[in-house]
Amino acid sequence: MIDKELLTILVCPQCKGTLTLEREASELVCRKDRLAFPIRDGVPVMLVDEARRLEE
Repeated sequence: MIDKELLTILVCPQCKGTLTLEREASELVCRKDRLAFPIRDGVPVMLVDEARRLEE
């Protein structure tokens, strides 16, 4: 899916906070900003405009 070493250096592009891998949804989630960044073909798309807003 995604390299574990890459996960240790990736941060949220908006707040620079930690990201959590959600394997089932193929997303990296920033809990602070409530954004979910998609992973497409094993590549995380780290653009705020491409992120999905998480519901309350």
